[in-house]
Amino acid sequence: MGPTEQTIFEQFPYWSKAIGPLEPARDAEVLVFVGCGSSYYIALSLAATANASGRRAIAVPGGEWLVRPASYLANWTEAHVVALSRSGETTETVAAAKASRAAGAFVTAITVEAESSLAKNCDRLVSAATHPVEGVVMTVSASLMLLLGLQLVGHSVSPSVVDVARALLENVDAELPELIAGKSHFVYLGGGPLFGIASEGALKLMEMSQIYTQAFHPLEYRHGPISLVDHATMAVMLYSSEREAEARLVSEIQDKGGRVIGVGGPGDASFGLDVDPAVAGLASLPALQLLGERAAQSRNINTVAPRHLTKVVMLG
Repeated sequence: MGPTEQTIFEQFPYWSKAIGPLEPARDAEVLVFVGCGSSYYIALSLAATANASGRRAIAVPGGEWLVRPASYLANWTEAHVVALSRSGETTETVAAAKASRAAGAFVTAITVEAESSLAKNCDRLVSAATHPVEGVVMTVSASLMLLLGLQLVGHSVSPSVVDVARALLENVDAELPELIAGKSHFVYLGGGPLFGIASEGALKLMEMSQIYTQAFHPLEYRHGPISLVDHATMAVMLYSSEREAEARLVSEIQDKGGRVIGVGGPGDASFGLDVDPAVAGLASLPALQLLGERAAQSRNINTVAPRHLTKVVMLG
């Protein structure tokens, strides 16, 4: 078992330590979740979750919020900015946090590095320890930042989510080798808070396995991208409350030759997810991380050092 696979399977004790009461996010007209790469996709999920809970929120890439915040929010200096970065050293995110504070915005940092630059340039720090052998690919840290963010926006995360996530991981793994054999085009589908999770799943598989991968809102997939479906396609449907419409899309993909992994609904391989919808994305993450690892292994790619990637993205 390599380091990436190890961190995926060994992440759950870190979840258990991070689950617990957390003071809600400071009141503000708008919550702005900011991050880069995986952190941005976690931000997308958190913003959607916050909106569904009655708190106005948006998600913006760190570089965009740094250079043009007014393009996303007119009264941006009055926002509560929640900056996410595993390392706490991501250039755009740290700079965005500094600029936001300088303009008068309140900044909360979510990171797994409590002594980082981001941690030192925020008004509130929310952190948790991650697995010590986590490498370039974000696994445990991505899950932890999502978990902490869910608690920050007011969701009480039940410890039972650990057992649900572990069971899903093991059940999916049992069927992965046969499911992904010969697949060269992967598609991840999820709506609402699950779109950010679908995007993170797609990023994991793409950076780990170097296979062409896409992410879409489910019903948007019909509007052009479905033309790419063939027998080399594997789709991952993260089912939401719109299960009937999503199941029809799955049938269309299958009719066109693609195969589907259904999380929470039907597919060529279907996996139940008996959990509060607010934490469905969190419960799904480890299985999506493992899908990327298994796809990489099928191509003899070592995910400890993915091509062209570094653990921390710092710009000169």
